[in-house]
Amino acid sequence: MDYNLDIPLERDLCFFDIESTGLSVLRDRILQLGIVKFFADGRPAAELNMLINPGMPISEEALSVHGISHKDVANKPTFQQVAQQIFDFIGDADLAGYNSGRFDIPMLLEEFARVGIEFDLENRRCIDVQRIFYKMEPRTLKAALKYYCDQEMPDAHDALADVRATIDVFKGQLARYKGVDYVDEDGKVEKAPIKKNIGALHEFTNDLRFADATQKLRYDHNGVLVFNFGKYMGKPAAELLAKDKQYYNWMLTKEFSSQLKQIIQKLVKDYEKQQAGKP
Repeated sequence: MDYNLDIPLERDLCFFDIESTGLSVLRDRILQLGIVKFFADGRPAAELNMLINPGMPISEEALSVHGISHKDVANKPTFQQVAQQIFDFIGDADLAGYNSGRFDIPMLLEEFARVGIEFDLENRRCIDVQRIFYKMEPRTLKAALKYYCDQEMPDAHDALADVRATIDVFKGQLARYKGVDYVDEDGKVEKAPIKKNIGALHEFTNDLRFADATQKLRYDHNGVLVFNFGKYMGKPAAELLAKDKQYYNWMLTKEFSSQLKQIIQKLVKDYEKQQAGKP
């Protein structure tokens, strides 16, 4: 396929999609990964598409969606065997996908964490095409392709086919919403947020009130990162985690996302460094 995104890039941009054994970001595993990488230097886009042996059962619900069976992946490599290839292919690229902020990105982070690879999101912009769609025209990917591109989608839930459809939808959105204002549920108007600018699209498609995909940490009205769950609900996270090491260690050892664990480790490290520098 000849890809032409027609958007200025400051760094490479990877559109990707995951098919998995189920819907749990923490417990399920990747079965198929499809990636299309656009290069900031103008080189032709590159594809990566692979089936992966998850080493665990595939749920009936997931099988009914993507149709990937145990037989299809029995002789395929495990994620550990291909993790470095995937990591190198993505490089330091920004990320984009459909529902990627709530599912694909957190699941990829978990898979990397299991094999000891730290996949840092801190300096990446992430665009969730579904967020544009749901904010502007709430529907599904198949309906989005029909709505924006007047195309049918016979191969829905094949990872690479989904990536290709997502790219087409994204280009259709850029064209359709050029110069169109967004009005939120409170009547607040945002002037023409859909534009050929990765930073602007990152801000529009991510809920910047939360620091992690599982929404365990959020920013309060002063911009301070606070707990969004549990006994410390609404309390400053950095100070409490630094002082309550039992709670901090509990979070690091329990079933929280690797993204959240990375964030709290950095919070505590930065807080302790700041306190050490005080007179």
